[in-house]
Amino acid sequence: MYRTSLGVLGLATAGAFALSLLTASVSNVSAESAPKPPACKTLKEEDACKAREDCTWVKASVDAKTGKEKRKAYCRTKPKAKKK
Repeated sequence: MYRTSLGVLGLATAGAFALSLLTASVSNVSAESAPKPPACKTLKEEDACKAREDCTWVKASVDAKTGKEKRKAYCRTKPKAKKK
């Protein structure tokens, strides 16, 4: 009796392990097929930023008197629409 229950327990454990491996491989396939685009803040070129609908380009801030650049231009994510 004791030996039979250990065999069943071992078989159930092996089955659960195999099932977890199978589901892990299936979830990796779906993740690989649709890669996420890079974050907006990582884009350094204006054209690449403007080409995406979810990003917006912020122009460089230049001091009027000195003509020096206060803040460099950058790309950022567009704000989400407010719900009413």
